[in-house]
Amino acid sequence: MSRDAILALALIAMIGLVSVRFPGFASPDSLLGVFNDTSILIILALGQMAVVLTRCIDLSMASNLALTGMCCAMLNAAYPQLPIVLLLVVAMLIGALLGSINGVLVWKLDIPPIVVTLGTLTIFRGVIFLISDGQWVNAHEMSPAFKALPRAEVLGLPMLSWVALICIALMYFVVTRTPQGRAFFAVGGNPDAAVYTGIDVGRTRFNAFVLSGALSGICGYLWVSRYAVAYVDIAGGFELDVVAACVIGGISIAGGIGSVAGAVLGALFLGVIKNALPVVNISPFWQQAISGAAIIIAVVFNARAERRSGRIILRQAETT
Repeated sequence: MSRDAILALALIAMIGLVSVRFPGFASPDSLLGVFNDTSILIILALGQMAVVLTRCIDLSMASNLALTGMCCAMLNAAYPQLPIVLLLVVAMLIGALLGSINGVLVWKLDIPPIVVTLGTLTIFRGVIFLISDGQWVNAHEMSPAFKALPRAEVLGLPMLSWVALICIALMYFVVTRTPQGRAFFAVGGNPDAAVYTGIDVGRTRFNAFVLSGALSGICGYLWVSRYAVAYVDIAGGFELDVVAACVIGGISIAGGIGSVAGAVLGALFLGVIKNALPVVNISPFWQQAISGAAIIIAVVFNARAERRSGRIILRQAETT
């Protein structure tokens, strides 16, 4: 049985256990609500997946989200007549620019990705304080259209959920149907061999960081517009949830192994935990402990699976 299938069964089993005590939790409306609440985490996990596949990591995604969200909120407060589509494009471009900073430092200066993104994590938060002077942008300063997009429903689903579904579809296409997607796997599986096949390892990692940044930028607008507030500490610590979603979803930190389905299931696993545990009156501290235990178990499971498989996924990705 595949790793994704096992995780899907574990997710179904967890929903079933909670629904034994609270039957309403497994209702379609409730599950759609969980998906909607987890949509931003899903989008960020997809971006992190692209980076991790190349043997890198992006710890600045939440700070990128926060800085982009603040920029969008301030733009909307100053120019409320700006079209929302334009703000979305601006958010994506700002996020991609911030991601490219990480990519250039990793590519051209050969600085370890964890060091680069720890540094930019702090820098981005500092820039938020500088441009906002430490002030919040509150709901009354935002235009109704700015706040309405994530909540607007199309065919019974909020736009926030539709954006997540679109990102899932696009990421699946990139990873499975494009040379860039195959390059992500090849670089993460064996960077030296990738060079001999004509793949530019540095540029591939740069592209992964830009993609990660663009998705973070989109989430910046979605987060701020959904919660109708922007401040320095938006999504503080959320980068840990993003990495956890990837690890639980079977994305190998060693690079070269992973899938879009795994990233989505990992994010949903955390989303169900965060939505289910309060329902059964479990302390927030226990929620963190349970999430942490799930991460450790996933890492152990992934390590054993990789040893057994001999990194077959990588070899298939390189030969396709």
